[in-house]
Amino acid sequence: MVILDVRLDNFYAFKNFHMNLTYPKKIVGSSIKDEHLAGYPNFRYKKVNIIMGANASGKTTFGHMLRSIFNFIVKKNYEMITDVICNREKNAFFSLDMAFDSNTFYRIMCKITPCSDDRYTADNVKLEIRKVNITSKDSYESCVKRLEAMPYTPESNYMDELEKIEPLDWFFEYPKDTERILGFPDLRKEKRFHRVLENILKALDPSIESVEVSRDVENAYVIRLRDKAVILQDGERFTTELLSSGTKAGVEVACVVSSMLQGNYTFYYCDEKFPYIHSDIEKAVLSLMIDCIRPNSQLFFTTHNTDILDMNLPKHSFSFFRKDVNDAEHPILCVEASAFLKRSTDSLKNAMENDLFSCAPAVDLIYAIADLEE
Repeated sequence: MVILDVRLDNFYAFKNFHMNLTYPKKIVGSSIKDEHLAGYPNFRYKKVNIIMGANASGKTTFGHMLRSIFNFIVKKNYEMITDVICNREKNAFFSLDMAFDSNTFYRIMCKITPCSDDRYTADNVKLEIRKVNITSKDSYESCVKRLEAMPYTPESNYMDELEKIEPLDWFFEYPKDTERILGFPDLRKEKRFHRVLENILKALDPSIESVEVSRDVENAYVIRLRDKAVILQDGERFTTELLSSGTKAGVEVACVVSSMLQGNYTFYYCDEKFPYIHSDIEKAVLSLMIDCIRPNSQLFFTTHNTDILDMNLPKHSFSFFRKDVNDAEHPILCVEASAFLKRSTDSLKNAMENDLFSCAPAVDLIYAIADLEE
């Protein structure tokens, strides 16, 4: 499954938010292969989406919102989305355009009406799911036009409406603010995970001599240092002080990379997993992820690392989130790099450093600290 268009209103801090994940014309010599639906070269979508922006600009929250919508669709529990409505006295709305391996294009629109007594019921949920088959010459735009012209009769309730959509699959990985609980894939199914884990951890910490599968504990690994050992056990807390923060984060990065190698999911959201990891390692891992991502799949990757901007990637792969609490209509805005930079010679990094996208953090308050009086 891939996401083609997202609209959010009155969820978290999102209001009148829009992010489109398609691009209009083929790019010759693109470093991202097959950036279209398999077998449908005119149906182009952004296979790799790198999201940048200042702290608290909505990058992580955007992922949380997508996961809430996915859970609502799969579990058919409206509380998955009503719990994250910002103002319960106003309507909330989201829409998703999606495409699946069945070559079906879906538009999911959901309106949540204001609740009474601060409690939502199923009657507040107005859901509409439309779909159309994708033909050999279709583009995203032609599918939208045809879908909007088709007659539509909604089901009597949102649960019956949700039966129309195909199964979803996804992988979200977020930074851990507290002690990590380890979660490893089944080695019997993902046989390459052990080698992926070893290569990544040894790249992050040269003092690691090897990573071995434990012979004594099921689904556990032993990290061997020169004179000590660390045991990583599935389901246990990762509390060792023998490894750096970057090396610990590398365990979770290995899980994402291994899953992409195996093709376990089609949708990946990797959110700021590299704050303690060297820039060159982050670029190498991102490059590996891009090489691993399969047809009809999609990667979202959030980062603060401006060195990523120097990678040989299409400009439409980059989006910048901008937050302005004084903008009542669009407090969080998605700015597409390709909307500003039209020429192949335009430098993304120079544009970022010159704040062309107006998403630089506010540092004036930091500098003002030096002038504080006692």
